[in-house]
Amino acid sequence: MDRDEVVGEFARFLRLERDLSPHTVRAYLTDVNSLLDHTGGQLEGLDIGVLREWLAGQHESGRARATLARRTACARTFTAYCHRRGWLATDPGLLLGSAKSPRSLPVVLDQKQAKAVLDAPPTADPKELRDQALLELLYATGVRVSELCALDVDDVDRERNVVRVMGKGRKERTVPFGRPALQALDRWCIHGRPLWVRARSGPALFLGVRGGRIDPGTVRRVVHARLAQVEGAPDMGPHGLRHSAATHLLEGGADLRSVQELLGHASLNTTQIYTHVSIDRLRTAYRQAHPRA
Repeated sequence: MDRDEVVGEFARFLRLERDLSPHTVRAYLTDVNSLLDHTGGQLEGLDIGVLREWLAGQHESGRARATLARRTACARTFTAYCHRRGWLATDPGLLLGSAKSPRSLPVVLDQKQAKAVLDAPPTADPKELRDQALLELLYATGVRVSELCALDVDDVDRERNVVRVMGKGRKERTVPFGRPALQALDRWCIHGRPLWVRARSGPALFLGVRGGRIDPGTVRRVVHARLAQVEGAPDMGPHGLRHSAATHLLEGGADLRSVQELLGHASLNTTQIYTHVSIDRLRTAYRQAHPRA
């Protein structure tokens, strides 16, 4: 098989069968091209020794552990796919050990900072109405930025105060939200969105200034700008609001399984990191407040 054909077929597999996000597909294709550069563009002779040699070279060049973990996962996916297609006689990826990336605790807002971020004076400006609505919904639901951008108007159920979200792997979930988010959404949908609607808008809930569906980059800029207005708040993107929402839910007494369902995590292990955040905060508060800490 020609190298371009192999990469093209693998890309289609990632998009159509694995249903990976465009960002993940791009990362995997970068990794595969790096591996094929190492093999001279040939699949013949690709064995466990070659894979380990490639990863060792990545390590020696200073690649981060998280990058090495992703490249290991990509190599296993790629060799398994090539074996199924008959391009490799055996699957060398089966012998490749898992490279675990370090799991650092996420930076989150405290509850006072979150309140300050979301408190905004009344306005009639459509951009401010949109920004307030998306900030409220991000924090209220803990959805990913890609999930927020994909929302349509009909995904919001105002009678039950829930939003229908299409998550990773095209898994649908229903997430509740509170009154402040509902009020902000109503103000945007009634007084802001109609001013920006164009033929290209379709059913998109959140729009850009030109009427198209909002993109993740715009949402990130909105979050960074609002956080910059709050003294002492850490600089973070939309994922930081997701982390903050999960942490505050656990601090308020929510059980781990419920938070897992809310966030759309496939594994409870992913959600458990937020228990460490809460315990760390509890320990800090204890040391500051207890006379014999």
